[in-house]
Amino acid sequence: MRRSLALLVAGTFFMENLDGTVITTALPRMAVSLHQPAVRLSVAITAYLVTLAVLIPVSGWIADRFGARTVFAAAIVVFTLASALCAASTSLIELVGARVLQGAGGALMVPVGRLVVLRETPKSELVRAVAYLTWPALLAPVIAPAVGGLLVTDASWRWIFLINVPLGALALAAAVRLVPQVRSRERRPLDVVGMVLGGVGIALLVDCAQSLEGAHVEWAVVATSALLGSALTAAAVGHLRRAREPLVDLRVGRITTFRVAIGGGSLFALSVGAVPFLVSLDLQDGLGWSAVRAGLVVIAIFVGNVAIKPFTTPILRRWPFRTVLAGAALGVGVTMFACGTFGGWTPIALMLAVLFVSGVTRSIGLTAYNTIVFSDVPEAEMRDANVLFSTVQTMAIGLGVAVGGLAVRAGGPLDRLLGGDATGVAPYALAFVLVGLVTLLAVIESVRLPRDAGASLQVRRAGD
Repeated sequence: MRRSLALLVAGTFFMENLDGTVITTALPRMAVSLHQPAVRLSVAITAYLVTLAVLIPVSGWIADRFGARTVFAAAIVVFTLASALCAASTSLIELVGARVLQGAGGALMVPVGRLVVLRETPKSELVRAVAYLTWPALLAPVIAPAVGGLLVTDASWRWIFLINVPLGALALAAAVRLVPQVRSRERRPLDVVGMVLGGVGIALLVDCAQSLEGAHVEWAVVATSALLGSALTAAAVGHLRRAREPLVDLRVGRITTFRVAIGGGSLFALSVGAVPFLVSLDLQDGLGWSAVRAGLVVIAIFVGNVAIKPFTTPILRRWPFRTVLAGAALGVGVTMFACGTFGGWTPIALMLAVLFVSGVTRSIGLTAYNTIVFSDVPEAEMRDANVLFSTVQTMAIGLGVAVGGLAVRAGGPLDRLLGGDATGVAPYALAFVLVGLVTLLAVIESVRLPRDAGASLQVRRAGD
């Protein structure tokens, strides 16, 4: 039952992640269909991510008030209905409205589902359960371009939303049967001030990140959003520390494993989110490859993710978490530096090998971070830990592509500064170096963990 529950939540997580990324591929066709410039349709992506970021902090309070099964099932219904409305949209306004509704469903669906899994799973089985919950974040960004391209080319862009309808129906049937009606005995009042300050602050930061991905950046608007968003988020943190009944209790940050995993895990997730974007852009724009050829090569990351999955749990039970986390972050950083050396002379076999290793280290690292972050969290604080982790992780993954885009923008001027002409693969090579350095910061964070961090999760069987 626990495995079935974890797989159910993983399935909804995959559905949400895939929908959040696959739309990028379909934007040109959607723009023609809705009679809008393609650049204007980016608001549909932003609306979805902003709604996620704003509502995730409230998910824990809603689950405690109305019950996990009720909220999880309702979230699936909302997400599925919103997907159908997205497919039926005939104007940009209708599409954006449906995407906001879809984001609302996703904001409650995954965090509440993960909270149930965490509460129902003993510490000794947490490694295996989290391994199931991690694969959607690894697979969706990699296969989304291929799925989107296939549906848009051979069918219609509306199918990228319609495929959620049968999946949602199956998930709803499973949720009614598998998800327990978990709720808190305490009736904490809703922290409206914390919700508004945090929600608006996070929304501005997410919108700022999305703005950086466009071809033309309005730097004054971005700077204003960044400053105002940072100020409101800081005000929200101050309020949450002082409030008697905060929306999220930040005292969970006193736990060393949680605090370090949040910091290092965010850096790791941010870098991981940038890898498929940078590799695909480098191969197409830098080397002049077709989108299909580039997409097939990027699939090597997906193969690495899948190939290592059967060994992830034994690895985490065999070696200390600190060693695994440092090794995974170092592996991702080194493979990013290797990607920066790709050129017209690079054998495809070597590219595939580098991306395969990148996929392996991505999978191990994300599973390890997603596991150890909850290793020392008491049951009474699991709700707050899950909400805080979900919020930070959503922002980190969303920022990944933005950071990759910024690195590419910085790569051109840096190449000119070094005497280059900022053409071909040179800007991308420097972009890989910049993002790779961010990954190495996660190595520094991981070595701050105690040697026995996560020991309660490493129950070794005889012969292991």
